[in-house]
Amino acid sequence: MRLVLSIGAALLAASTVLHAQTGDKEKDARRQQLKDAHAKALKACEGSKDEARRACLQREMCEQAKDPKACQGRLAKGKETYSKAHKACEGKKGNERGDCMRRELCAQAKDPAGCEKHAKEMAVAREKAREACKDQPADQRRACMREQLGRKPRA
Repeated sequence: MRLVLSIGAALLAASTVLHAQTGDKEKDARRQQLKDAHAKALKACEGSKDEARRACLQREMCEQAKDPKACQGRLAKGKETYSKAHKACEGKKGNERGDCMRRELCAQAKDPAGCEKHAKEMAVAREKAREACKDQPADQRRACMREQLGRKPRA
């Protein structure tokens, strides 16, 4: 009886580990797909600037998605959410406005507590990066900030 239980427990533990490894491989594959799609979209949108570039990138990314209509719907919902937050925080300035926008945007997220936590972590990371890059000229400061925040340089 104990042997059967031991074997069962060992199989359960092994399947959990194997499932976790498969999940990591799937995440890595998905991450690579997104990077490839983004690179393709960047190439397609070369030469456009500002709002036209943003619209082009969104259109290209959604065309490559599994469900382009759902992608467009998510983008539209995001724009609507941002517009509501922007209206709610009108008239506020500086840190007060930033805090208001964070609260309004996170209130509409699937996981508001997780959103707040992530936003606060990113604010701390930005502040550390600003401090590390404060004495550099503007063009070098941008590159320094990207490096400090772990982002790749723009092409």
